[in-house]
Amino acid sequence: MGNEQWLRRRHAQPDEIVREASVLMLFGRGVPPRTPAGQAEAERLDALGVADVDVLLLERASTLRHHPGQVAFPGGGRDPEDVDAVAVALREAEEETGLDPHGIDVIGTMDPLFIPVSRFDVTPVIAWWPDPTEVRVMDHGESARVYRVPIADLVAPANRGTFSPPDRAYSTPAFDVGVLRVWGFTAGLLEFALEELGWASDWDREAYIHIQL
Repeated sequence: MGNEQWLRRRHAQPDEIVREASVLMLFGRGVPPRTPAGQAEAERLDALGVADVDVLLLERASTLRHHPGQVAFPGGGRDPEDVDAVAVALREAEEETGLDPHGIDVIGTMDPLFIPVSRFDVTPVIAWWPDPTEVRVMDHGESARVYRVPIADLVAPANRGTFSPPDRAYSTPAFDVGVLRVWGFTAGLLEFALEELGWASDWDREAYIHIQL
């Protein structure tokens, strides 16, 4: 299983109704690793200058129609007033976590990725948070938890594996960082980012992470 399986450009069928959406991949500094494996990995990352880098994630409410209970980046569907994919990501992140969008430096966007389950064409927006502010759940009907997750916890080989959803003929990358377990689309994006940025370590792709759905 390689990154290309999760981040290749997927296309909707001609007769499918597709809605545009964005997610915010927001990196900042200041949250130390929470897991023993992450603490051990921090020394290696310190040499790269990223031992204290974190990324913003949330756990979706269990009552949502699409992807209930899954860990995700802040984000959502495009509204008529949104001028572009960046505006979507920043608006949704503010609504979901209470962050101040004016304090975020947008680096760029990735090509949209089609999600068959929800029929969204999702544009990942990559951004840096020079002075992180408090984040929290703003609407419990949308999100259950909000966390800034240390990169050290994500790249630690002991915290990585794969997950196979019940009744589905595929497996996905997975991360177990103690407070959250990440799989699916979000895990695929994280895997791609960690590899591309040169932060990842070798990990056992045969290891399995159990996730209760």
